[in-house]
Formats: sequence, C-alpha cells, structure tokens
Amino acid sequence: MATLKLTDVGKTYGGTVEVLKDINLDIDKGELIVFVGPSGCGKSTLLRMIAGLEKISSGSLEIDGQLVNDVPPAQRGIAMVFQSYALYPHMTVRDNMSFALKIAKKSKDEIDASVAKAAKMLQLDPYLDRLPKALSGGQRQRVAIGRSIVRDPKVYLFDEPLSNLDAALRVATRIEIAQLKEQMPDSTMIYVTHDQVEAMTLASRIVVLANKGIAQVGTPLELYETPNSEFVAQFIGSPAMNLLPGEIVETGDRTTVKMTGGGTAVSAIGTRPEDKGKTVNVGVRPEDFVETEGEHIYEGRVDITEALGEVTLLYFETKSDEPVIGKLPGVHADLRGRQVKLGAKPEKVHLFHDGRSMLYR
Repeated sequence: MATLKLTDVGKTYGGTVEVLKDINLDIDKGELIVFVGPSGCGKSTLLRMIAGLEKISSGSLEIDGQLVNDVPPAQRGIAMVFQSYALYPHMTVRDNMSFALKIAKKSKDEIDASVAKAAKMLQLDPYLDRLPKALSGGQRQRVAIGRSIVRDPKVYLFDEPLSNLDAALRVATRIEIAQLKEQMPDSTMIYVTHDQVEAMTLASRIVVLANKGIAQVGTPLELYETPNSEFVAQFIGSPAMNLLPGEIVETGDRTTVKMTGGGTAVSAIGTRPEDKGKTVNVGVRPEDFVETEGEHIYEGRVDITEALGEVTLLYFETKSDEPVIGKLPGVHADLRGRQVKLGAKPEKVHLFHDGRSMLYR
C-alpha cells in the first residue's frame, strides 16, 4: 500500500474563491486517516483532489514518492467509496464487484478469486447472485466497499459512506469497516465524516479542518485530551467542552485562575510569571465536572436535566450564548432546579488564551 505527501496544497475556484490553502500532511502506509470539520470546510474537496476528481490549484500531491498532480484518476491507484452506493441496478452483486476487473481485461480466474476473497471478507457470500434492490442499505454499502477491494488499490478513499444509513445500521457498518481495516493492516485509507463517533473509533489519526486549513492533526485521544485551540476543544467531543472566563492569579507548575463568575480553578498546565493577570478561558469537559461542596470552578442553577441511564446531563441557567453542561454518572433528576457547585481535577482543567491552548506555547 501507499504513502501520501501533501505539500502546500490549495484549491481555488474561478481564481478568486479560495476553499483550501497551505495543506501540509504526511500519511504513512497502513494508516486510517479521518478528515473532520464543520460543514463547508473542504473535507470532501480535499478527498476529491487526492482522487484526481478535482484539480489541485497549488502545491503538490505525491503518492509513494511520485508526483501525481496531473495524473488521471484511473492511473493513481486509488479506489473511492462514495456517499451514494452508485451500484448498477441491473447487475448482480457479483457483477457489480467484478465490473472494473472485466474492464481492465483481467482473466476469469483472477476475477473470480478477487470477488470471492472480497465477498468472504465482507460477509457477502450469500448475496452474490442478488440484485441491489434485494439488499438492505448496509449490504449495498458493503458491495460498494467490495467493489473497491477487488481492485487492490494503493489507497482507499471513503466519502461519508455511512451517512445514508439509519442509526443502527451505521453502528453495525462502522464496526464492519473497523474489522475490515484489521484484516487489511497494510491498507492506507482516508475517510471523510461529520460524525465524531466514526472519527474517534476508526481513525489512526484525525485531521481537523477549519478556516481553509488544518486546525490540528493527532490521534483521537490526543485531540480529545490535549486540543491546541478552543475550536478543536469544542469541535471534538459531545457535548462540547465548557469554556468559562477567568484571570490567572498564580503561576508556576500549577496555575490558579480566579473565575469571573466566582470560584477558583487550578490547572496542571504550567505558566510563566508574566502570565499573571492574563484573561483566559478555563476549559472543562462535561464528564470531568464533579459535584462539590467546597472549592468550585462553577456554580449555577440546574435548568434542565437529561437522564440517559448511565449518565445525567445537567444544563445550567446562563446569560451567555454558550451553555454550561455537566455530565454526572448515574441518575440525578433530583438536581433540577437546585443550585450546584462543580469542580474538576487540575489534570482535567484546560487553559486557553486568545483562542489557543497554553499547553502548546
């Protein structure tokens, strides 16, 4: 399988509308890279540029060390699975999966062996002689994936392949894709999704796109536990990280922040003497809040509770546009309407100044 190298890649439409700029990314053999970001950030455009379906306006794309900016899509060694299944309705599953190999004039034995291998991998053996209309949505998506596997490409590209499935099928198919990657450890895959659960559970690394470029690249846990900006902190994780204003009053290996709304936060992020007096946003994920009677980061009245069984979400009354949300284990419906104090361990308290994490200075 292949390595990819994107250097200063950009995309402009009509010479004036800039969609992407200065994309620099190295993808190693065997990685499953997931592109995430808000709607319109250029996730699918970047994927299509890699596939050759969109022209690269600036910069370079290399696959296994070969410059492919002007190489036609069919010659890049790439297979793409689209959001729509795009199956031939008059062809059986077997014929859909083998069509590209027939066009490439492969031998019958080679075609049969490739289709049988892919069908076994995707558990499609019982359906090879069915038409697409006789399949469920999840089975059709597996056929679309199988059609890519039989080609044995250098790189697999997935453009939101599960978005047309209902919730239960999405979970089942996501697990199947994860299992497929386990069976093909050397395969290089790039996956576009707006679903954070897909990104967190499938990715070797996540690429967060925003403001025409890359906001942060890292493993799922790196992005979740050490976001480099307020944007990434609130984009990764659901519910989003709480951001509460305050002022640094003590610096050193541990930083103390006097909260604007009252209370005190202590963070394990170290700061310099010159940071004293800086205004910051204290970031705490909802699940890292704990109810306390003593020193607290936030105090407020619980407006709404959502009891989800294993956890309860607490929505606090607030005058700001950003809600404050706590997530406590168990059922806490009795907290609705009560004044509650919340604290957090210093290791779970993030500090942001001018939108950037103070951990990354």
